[in-house]
Amino acid sequence: MNDNLDLVGIVRKYFAAIERGHSEENLRFFAPDVLQEEFPNQLMPNGASRDLKALRDASERGKKVVSKQSYEVVNAIAAGNQVAVEARWVGTLAIPYKSIPAGGEMKARFAIFLEFRDGLIIRQRNYDCFDAF
Repeated sequence: MNDNLDLVGIVRKYFAAIERGHSEENLRFFAPDVLQEEFPNQLMPNGASRDLKALRDASERGKKVVSKQSYEVVNAIAAGNQVAVEARWVGTLAIPYKSIPAGGEMKARFAIFLEFRDGLIIRQRNYDCFDAF
């Protein structure tokens, strides 16, 4: 761990990269051996576990579904090599999904827990709570 790293700042840059929609840009925040876990939610009833390749594939698939997205960090706290984030997410859909038309917004609150090594994310756990749709 490097006490000089601003891990919350890295998380904010990571979210900004996701918002810009460039897969390779946001993937640079991950260590090669990253593990991302998405716990069960409305979109992923069985949850998911993703390595770097699966994160790349999911990012590419996501571009076909969400034309724009934003993250608002509501709260973030860093301790040691870990960051806990509460965020509001809004995604503009490129295609219709259930009651949301193409161009409509899907909204959620996320709790995201990230672990770092040498300034890179090695583990990310998402607890996503979507508004009704």
